[in-house]
Amino acid sequence: MVQLTPRDFEMLEWLDVVGFADLQAVRWAMSGTAGRTDGEPVGLRKAQRWMHRMHTIGLIDRGIPAFQASAVMWSTERASGRKPNIYRQTARHELAVAVVSARYLALGYEWKRDRPAVSLRDHQADGVATRDGHIVLIEVELTSKARSRYGNILNSHAQRLAAGEVTRVEYYCPPTVARMVEAEADRMMFRHVRDRFRVIPALDGLGKWREPLDSAHGS
Repeated sequence: MVQLTPRDFEMLEWLDVVGFADLQAVRWAMSGTAGRTDGEPVGLRKAQRWMHRMHTIGLIDRGIPAFQASAVMWSTERASGRKPNIYRQTARHELAVAVVSARYLALGYEWKRDRPAVSLRDHQADGVATRDGHIVLIEVELTSKARSRYGNILNSHAQRLAAGEVTRVEYYCPPTVARMVEAEADRMMFRHVRDRFRVIPALDGLGKWREPLDSAHGS
């Protein structure tokens, strides 16, 4: 009989929150759940052994979505009570959120879902990273929106920053998208909140990490 450790439960809970993740994201997430805060992943073989053990006892499943060549994994219905759909249109975005989330775990942050939007003008972020009293709203943007769509989203972020509900808002994007988001933030936000709104071109167009960890994250 396989004995589950507290770290196993933390990893399964994280998978349930993000939906699914690839092997590289699992390496960084395992670093965080081990209590490390150095921003470095565990070894590839260690992550593979954990995946194999969880798959053997039926707590994770895996498959290959159409948009990438390597497998992704998720908590099974036995573990979490639900199964994500890796073939839906938003799957690439969700996988990119897991990539960013895992790197926050490796820096000692906790990760959770944002609260639901409370009105039509409100916005639910892709995730929330917390550490030492700092609350960081995280957004992942792989393609540019029409300018008209940024209005409510950025206004919602600005209001939460101004109210002290969150410490920072951080967008992770490919470089071309980052320039668009930066321009809209410059156009719409007052300086006292704009200074706490960061746009980080750490992803490529497929949602893969492209920048060194320490050059992307804030303190």
